[in-house]
Amino acid sequence: VNLQRLRRLLLEKQQDLLAVRESGTQAAGTVTLDQTSVGRLSRMDALQSQAMLQEAVRRREQLLQEIAVALQRIESGDYGYCELCDDEIAEKRLEINPAVRYCIACSSRLEES
Repeated sequence: VNLQRLRRLLLEKQQDLLAVRESGTQAAGTVTLDQTSVGRLSRMDALQSQAMLQEAVRRREQLLQEIAVALQRIESGDYGYCELCDDEIAEKRLEINPAVRYCIACSSRLEES
């Protein structure tokens, strides 16, 4: 496993996500529309857009946390091993998602439960 390359990928993704966080923080605020000047459908569209933006923010924060955990695991020497069964995670799987924490078998079992 090429740890330096995967660490670099994690850091690049982390920087990208932090840049998006900086540019999009204000957009997730409360929707306030004047019902007298804006129709109900416009308000519903605004609320739906806000909900979608809030979900994107939640997912971004979750991914940032996963990246932080992966970087800690690189430092501790635990990176590349499944957190459940301690088997080695396939290098191709790590290349696709360097923040992955479980091998394919354990990930499948977790999805089933």
